[in-house]
This record gives sequence, C-alpha cells and structure tokens, in this order.
Amino acid sequence: MKSRIGPNGVHFFDRHSGLNVLLDELCPNEAVWSRSPRQVSIALTNLCDLHCTHCFAPKHKASLHADQVLGWLKELDTHGCLGIGFGGGEPTLHPDFINICKHAAGETQLAVTFTTHGHRLTPQLVKRLKGSIHFARISVDGVHSTYEKQRGKQFSSLLKGIESIAAFSPFGINVVVNKHTILELDAVSELASQAGASELLLLPQQPTNAVAGMGEIVGRKLHDWVSNYRGKVRLAVSEAGASGLPTCDPLPDERGLLAYAHIDASGILHSSSYSAIGENIEEEGILSAIEKLRKTLEFQEEVQS
Repeated sequence: MKSRIGPNGVHFFDRHSGLNVLLDELCPNEAVWSRSPRQVSIALTNLCDLHCTHCFAPKHKASLHADQVLGWLKELDTHGCLGIGFGGGEPTLHPDFINICKHAAGETQLAVTFTTHGHRLTPQLVKRLKGSIHFARISVDGVHSTYEKQRGKQFSSLLKGIESIAAFSPFGINVVVNKHTILELDAVSELASQAGASELLLLPQQPTNAVAGMGEIVGRKLHDWVSNYRGKVRLAVSEAGASGLPTCDPLPDERGLLAYAHIDASGILHSSSYSAIGENIEEEGILSAIEKLRKTLEFQEEVQS
C-alpha cells in the first residue's frame, strides 16, 4: 500500500483493490505533509472524435509528449500523489496512450485511471491495456435516444465498449446531469448495476460557451434523486457540483491543491479543469508549478476579499 501524509492523518491506499485506510488519530506536523496533490488529472490531448455541446475541454489542437508526462508522474509519485487520471479530449486518441499507461503503472506506485467516451474500447485495445490501468471511467449521458442526441453516437456501440472494459478492469460510469439526463438517472443507475460498474459519478453540468450550467430546477431534482437513491452502485459527485448534495468527505482539511490539480494538453497546471488560472510547468518541474499556482490563487483570494 502507498502512504500519504496530510492534515487529516496518514492515508494508506492500495491501487489494485481501491482500499483506503486513514489513520486519523495521528496529527502530522505540516512540515511533513505530502507536497503533491492527492489526485491529478492530465488531459493527454484535446483531440476528440465526438462534438458534445456540454464539453468544456479546449478545442485548439494540443497534445502532451509521453516523456514529459512520465517525468511529471515520477515527481508526483515521489511526493505523495496517490492517483492520476488521463483524459482529454479523448485520451485513447493519443498515439502513445497505451505506452504511457504501461510505464505509469510499471514505473510508479500511482493508481492509473482514464476517462473515455467508450467507443474506441475494442477488445483488442482493452487487452493491450490489461495490467496497465487500475480503473476506467465511461461517459454515459442518458440512455438510448437521449444518449445518441447528446453524444452523436449509437448507444449500442457504447454498450460494446462497456462490455469490453468490464472483462479486463474495474470501471465506473460518469453522467453529466442536465435537463436531458436528469429523468434518466434511474436507467443509467440500472445500466451501471447490470454492467458491473463499481461507481456512478454524477457530473452536474458546468456552463460552457455553448450551454448553460445545470440550473436550479435540475439541481433540486438531482438533490431529491440522490437523497432517495437506493441503488447497488456506489454514488460519487464531482467537487465542482457537490454543493447542496448530501456528501461525506473523509478528508475535510485536504482542500485545494492538496487534494487535486489538473494539467491541460498544453502543459499548464490548473486547480481544476474548469479554472482559467494556470501556471506553465517548466524545467523546474511540477512541484515548482504547484507552489507558483498556490501563491497566485492565494493572491487572488486576498484581492477579492
């Protein structure tokens, strides 16, 4: 198991089983806290073969180099990061995606995950990923015709992708919650259960240039649905949309860049994938960029207050 020291104690994590153990009776001094965020997401590329209106990913062409990514991962691993999640764009479109996953799993202690639309998850590709990923996340925005209108792809093709990944790796299902999908959460939950997913991640829709945010009415319906949920699959919710929902946070003092950071496909570090404020990751490394970004965000807070 990998260990991490933070304000809430000593955290042990097993990337193969997903087991978390927190020794919260310990109170480590801040001087020994792990310097890396607990979790880091990395957009390997902005390329995507879908054109979803609710997508917040940048649309300009950009991709990260494999050696660059692996250098960052080794630094994060050394300083207490527990897991990295590859995204995009569509990460499976990156030409070195499989090799990046293999090296990440073999040369670090990080849990390796990725988020995908699922349509490129052929049995051949998934077989090549076996042993190199610890969890996969499949985006499922509604079912049948709702999904097809949201994603512009056949729902039957998605089901084939889910079937392929289920044979080789633990996986979860993500759903963007908006006025179209809110009425189909029961159906998505049932699909997750039948397919063998271990998690259903709710992503309240964030505003983009093309669409508005989830909205108050949908937000109330989501709160009611979560409050009455009795499904078998574990629920999770994105931090950006968790406000007002009944959530449980075992690490209440591990906030901001202690908890999470995002690297976009241009190599810029952000506090989240929705934040416009960022720092270039230069030769000094990712920890240096994190410290610079932390100071920038603290300055912003002082100015606003």
